[in-house]
Amino acid sequence: MLCLCQGPAHYFPSYAGPTPVADVRSLTHYGEPYDGNTRFFRSTLFVAAVRASYGEACLLHGVEWMPPKGGITEEQMLKFMGACTTLTTAAAVKLLEDDEVGFAYISQREARPSLYSLIGIREHIKKRPPIATTEKIQRYVKATGREAIMAGFYHEGYEDPLLMLMRRRGVDSGLVVKGEEGSVSLTTKARSINASKGPPVNHCAGFRTLPSMEHDTTQTDGVFRETFRIEVNAADYGFQPTETPRTDRSVAKNIELGLSALRGQNGPAYDRIVLNAAMADHLLGCSGASDISCAIERSKEAIDSGRALNRLLNYVEMSHKVK
Repeated sequence: MLCLCQGPAHYFPSYAGPTPVADVRSLTHYGEPYDGNTRFFRSTLFVAAVRASYGEACLLHGVEWMPPKGGITEEQMLKFMGACTTLTTAAAVKLLEDDEVGFAYISQREARPSLYSLIGIREHIKKRPPIATTEKIQRYVKATGREAIMAGFYHEGYEDPLLMLMRRRGVDSGLVVKGEEGSVSLTTKARSINASKGPPVNHCAGFRTLPSMEHDTTQTDGVFRETFRIEVNAADYGFQPTETPRTDRSVAKNIELGLSALRGQNGPAYDRIVLNAAMADHLLGCSGASDISCAIERSKEAIDSGRALNRLLNYVEMSHKVK
């Protein structure tokens, strides 16, 4: 039986040789659940376009379809929009380094085909195996600059193991989010009085590497880190409470919501993209985001100026040109 505490490196050896390196000043690896969303708007693809537009490169990874949920994934959305979804890690590096793109998506099918081949077994057992957790904490590409990993969780007992795996990956910052459906997406809706057991939705925990020991820190591997645990209340940052848009497995609806938001249409989807981009910048300790209000304004400007939409459209086009 696989043991989560062994860490992901035990399951995901690099058969393809050395990990490629992207020449970017900052890179965030997004670990969304591979089995997708079945109910609510999935915002991470659009958040990545926003953050990429001001220099926060983002690497997404996943699959087109995965049991047990079989929900909407980034690969489904990119494929629907006409992007190439068979990129190698080398091609992803080129998109990350492209000044007009700045983000990339890697399919497990291309990066680790032997693991991808287990989908049939995973469908047969009906439950999430330990690999469903560890596959989120991947570092398919390294960066010359700082690196961070984000991952979503929902049920109790995963928060600390996920952060431990991030530390073992050797990144500068790590963040776990209890988002809707176990995603990394923070919501703007008011907290339910019938909240689930354990930490509430919008609970975040993580660490940031510090240059000194001026704050409360942990030191487990010779590196000093500031640790934190908070519950994000969107209303504290000026967002009106709204229900999360429903997509109910409709890829077209999810894309419609995301593109409308990137075109500047105000509403729940727009607010979620802004909130998630800004909070990722702030909690991961990214440049220019120490003040959350400034981080929010930067995310809004990236959308309202059209730069974020252009990044996404550029990705669709350039994904077919890189090798």
